[in-house]
Amino acid sequence: MSPTLHRPAGSTATGPYRTHVDPESAGWGYSALRVLELPPGGRHSFGTGDSEWVLLPLSGGCTVEADGGTFRLTGRSGVFDGVTDFAYLPRDARVGVVSEGGGRFALAGARCDRRLPARYGPASGVPVELRGAGQASRQVNNFCAAGVFEADRLIAVEVLTPAGNWSSFPPHKHDTERDGESRLEEIYYFEIADGPAGPGVGYQRVYPSGPDHPSDVLAEVRSGDVVLIPDGWHGPSMAVPGYDMYYLNVMAGPSPERAWLICDDPAHAWVRATWADQPADPRLPLYTAPPAHPDGTATGEESA
Repeated sequence: MSPTLHRPAGSTATGPYRTHVDPESAGWGYSALRVLELPPGGRHSFGTGDSEWVLLPLSGGCTVEADGGTFRLTGRSGVFDGVTDFAYLPRDARVGVVSEGGGRFALAGARCDRRLPARYGPASGVPVELRGAGQASRQVNNFCAAGVFEADRLIAVEVLTPAGNWSSFPPHKHDTERDGESRLEEIYYFEIADGPAGPGVGYQRVYPSGPDHPSDVLAEVRSGDVVLIPDGWHGPSMAVPGYDMYYLNVMAGPSPERAWLICDDPAHAWVRATWADQPADPRLPLYTAPPAHPDGTATGEESA
């Protein structure tokens, strides 16, 4: 196991951030993740520096000010309860966050070149996708997927795996720049549903894809844990019986095209062919995106 790739909850905490992973501490070039915790009435300001960010409520709502715009994020009560709205924050900006009721807010980031405008992302615009079948069924909330929401380098999605299912399967990789595969650094941030007797647990596997890609992790993961994936085959992500699993994927890399292009481990790729004859898990989706506002407006965005 590579101990530096599994970072337990609280081990990267600094200031108001319960989780703080930047390219320097990860030992790579692009991907970053912070989890900001604010008490009721709490506020925080920061500079985006050389990175673009998406502020995504994990629990609670907030008001975000950036680039002269104000975005009121309704948020949600928790990651297992619904799709959330979000805010895109460009590089070289000053950002202020205020939460009347308090909450936890993920900041998914990527070093980038272009400076795009700050924007509001409505929950109604998030495509909710079902992947896999049978015990490999999972739900993907594609809020900042390539081809869904414009960013310079950042790709970020949420994955929900019902108790007892395996996701990130078949194991796959994106560590080599070539036709059909992009090079992406990836962060997994986990939350595991509680059970009647206390917190839940899950498991994450990463293993070498070659001598130049040696990452090797078999980790028991709990809420707030992070697993870094600079290279290698990754999967499965295992939700143990009784405990639903959530993870936030944050990806970025040097590829000139912003695309999630993967290669399955050929030893397990055959599993995909079995899905055509299996239904998706009937527990999915755990929830769907809310309907759009009747007049089509993004209700959380206000002018300066």
